[in-house]
Amino acid sequence: MMPLDMLPIGQTAEISDVLGDQNDVKRLAEMGLRCGVVVQVVQQGSPCIIRVDGSTLCFRECQHLQVFVEPVSAAV
Repeated sequence: MMPLDMLPIGQTAEISDVLGDQNDVKRLAEMGLRCGVVVQVVQQGSPCIIRVDGSTLCFRECQHLQVFVEPVSAAV
């Protein structure tokens, strides 16, 4: 498991955990960032740009809100 903003460009990963204030976690879920969803990194770092469910999102992690992912192998 690793922070979302650490994934290399082009890498896909499945969201394994979203940590933070309940309202922030709920808002991210409404935007598609929730456990089990597969994302792809377009731009690495903070802010990172990701693709999720056909949409492109700009996401900046902070110490109060973090998204953790498990990389998905290229063969899947």
